[in-house]
Amino acid sequence: MLKPENLKENQHMYVIEREIPNAGKLTAEELKAISKISCGVLEKMGSEIQWAHSYVTNDKIYCVYLAPNEEMVREHAKQGGFPANSVSKVATIIDPKTAE
Repeated sequence: MLKPENLKENQHMYVIEREIPNAGKLTAEELKAISKISCGVLEKMGSEIQWAHSYVTNDKIYCVYLAPNEEMVREHAKQGGFPANSVSKVATIIDPKTAE
């Protein structure tokens, strides 16, 4: 599992909350189109910023990105026309193994 503490120097993990009404009802084709836009912007911005994955819920999409700073994450959202209602730097990740 990718963890913030294992990233290279000057690289951080961010969770972006995007408020998108009815996001959970987006079709596979609509999600594909959104993904293509995101990937196109990422390609233009260079290798410093990467999209790891996203979680689609009823009215929000939570995206996990790797980037050197929050400003770059927000610039990606601006260029792609995506909301970035909140951007939070991830300090660490816990899971059931943390309890061991």
